[in-house]
Amino acid sequence: MIFAVIIGCEVGFWVLLLLGLASRYLWRRRRLSTALLLAVPLLDVILLVAAVIDMRGGAVADVRHGLAAAYLAYSIVFGHRTIRWADAKFHHRFAGGPPPWKPPSGGMVRARYEWGIWLRIVLAYGIACALLLGLVWLVDDPSRTGALVDFMYGMLKVPVIALLWPISYTLWPKKPRPEST
Repeated sequence: MIFAVIIGCEVGFWVLLLLGLASRYLWRRRRLSTALLLAVPLLDVILLVAAVIDMRGGAVADVRHGLAAAYLAYSIVFGHRTIRWADAKFHHRFAGGPPPWKPPSGGMVRARYEWGIWLRIVLAYGIACALLLGLVWLVDDPSRTGALVDFMYGMLKVPVIALLWPISYTLWPKKPRPEST
């Protein structure tokens, strides 16, 4: 059940996002757009509730429950940023808006940008771990929740591997592109 809810929430995220942006820029329905975009975080609540119901109903935790926590953490940390990115792209493509913002091309400015992204990844990891620990506490049955602890340790690879980007931009900064006028 939980895997279907994860897929449904992921599909729902992009459907609500596209409908919200189409409502804003193609159909000029600002209120509808706002309502659709505000509904996006409700998908995270649905996912959290589904994971809790599944575990409270006697399910043995597995990678799907870990993915639910990771998805929720990603949405909390990167969801607004993802929506802003899609909004800028959509506005530029379909409504003649300005070109979307691009990250700095090089130098220490790019290194700072990469460190900021990495810190967000660490924050998402921390939120996912907190959610998983909360689920472990809520279920209170180590025989059913051992996979959640294993998932937390396995998920630690993400911020460790992602650390390569800010380190590489710090130690070997690319030359910034000349600004186009």
